[in-house]
Amino acid sequence: MFSALETTDLVQQIAREIGNAIAEGRLKPGERLTELKLSREFGTSRAPVREAARLLESQGLVVSSPRRGFFVRTLTADDLDDIYELRLGLEIHAADLAMQRIGDTELDVLTEQVNKLFKLADAGSIEEQIFEDFTFHRMLCAFAGNARLLKVYDDLAVEMRTGITLIGKLYDDPHRIAETHRPILEALEKRDRAELNEALRHHIGVAQEHVVTLFKDTGV
Repeated sequence: MFSALETTDLVQQIAREIGNAIAEGRLKPGERLTELKLSREFGTSRAPVREAARLLESQGLVVSSPRRGFFVRTLTADDLDDIYELRLGLEIHAADLAMQRIGDTELDVLTEQVNKLFKLADAGSIEEQIFEDFTFHRMLCAFAGNARLLKVYDDLAVEMRTGITLIGKLYDDPHRIAETHRPILEALEKRDRAELNEALRHHIGVAQEHVVTLFKDTGV
């Protein structure tokens, strides 16, 4: 599942690789993180794997059990509901900051990202489209110019992607994912704070409703 890593910043690299595996569904909820197996795959000792697991525990992706080790956290519908509520407040603030800073170059980048979402919808690449959806929102947060805000978004995104991966979809029509980004772009182009706020509230609120409902219906 994993390949050997270079020695620089091992703990962060291992945590990132395991986090991605959780978000992509390669490591399942409740699955044990076996230090020996992982250390062999990464080509390291067990110590950095253990430290990476502790880091992931602090981020809420894994849980520890005395004398048993670390396990992939099992998300609940309530967890996802809380995550989306936090995401909404975070992105509204990030978008407001971004709107004050961005120019035509940044708007072109965001527009191209939405075009990519439509192309992936046409191709039926659902998993890749969901990843690029998060990329759009990460771009928006990055354009806010606040490194700590971006880190919080990255932590939330892993948990959100985990929930969506367990469901297997976001909308029945993949074009809907792309279409819901257009009002955000239009508000940014007009520099209309109220319209941007409303566009994000609708966009994230609808996603929250779909994800939480689907999560409950699938019984994951």
